[in-house]
Amino acid sequence: MEKTALIIRDMQVAMFSYEDKSPYNGSLVLENIKKLLNKAHEKKIPVIYVQHTTDDEYKKGTASWEICPKIKPQKEDAIVEKENSDSFLETNLNEILQDLGVLNLIIVGMQTEYCVDTTIRRAFSLGYDNIFVKDAHTTFDSKVLSANKIIEHHNDVIGGSFAELKTTEEVLDML
Repeated sequence: MEKTALIIRDMQVAMFSYEDKSPYNGSLVLENIKKLLNKAHEKKIPVIYVQHTTDDEYKKGTASWEICPKIKPQKEDAIVEKENSDSFLETNLNEILQDLGVLNLIIVGMQTEYCVDTTIRRAFSLGYDNIFVKDAHTTFDSKVLSANKIIEHHNDVIGGSFAELKTTEEVLDML
C-alpha cells in the first residue's frame, strides 16, 4: 500500500511489567505486531513508534520506558514521544506523516480505550484513512469492564466509523 505508515502505540516494557495486572492476550498482540512490523520493513512501509514519556515508570531512559525488545525499533523507524493520550497533540507526528506523504495509517498497540482510541479519532479528524488492526491492540481489565469487553466495544465503535477494521492476517495480505 502506497502512502501508508504503521503506527505502533505505547508498546513499552512498563505495560508488561505490572505485578497486579497484565495486558489481555499480550503475547498474541506482541506477536501480531511483530508480523506487521516485519512486513512493513520488508515492503519499505514507514514505521512510527509512539512512546509515552512521563515522570513515572515511563521516564525517558529507564528500562521500563523502552519499547518491548521483541518489536524493537530499527534505525530507519521514527520514534515520537508524547505525554498524553493523543499522539498528535504537542508532538511532531503529523509533520513526520506529511513529510513522508502518508495518507493511510495502520494503527496498533496499547491501551485500547485511551491512547489507541484517541489517536485513531484524531487521525480520522485530520483526514487520514485508518486501519484498526482488531487483534493487534490490547488493554487491561478496568473496574467496570474486562479487557476483552473493552476491546470488543472499541472494535465495534471505531471499526467502520473512524477506521476500517481488519485482522493481522488481512492486513498482511494487503501489504
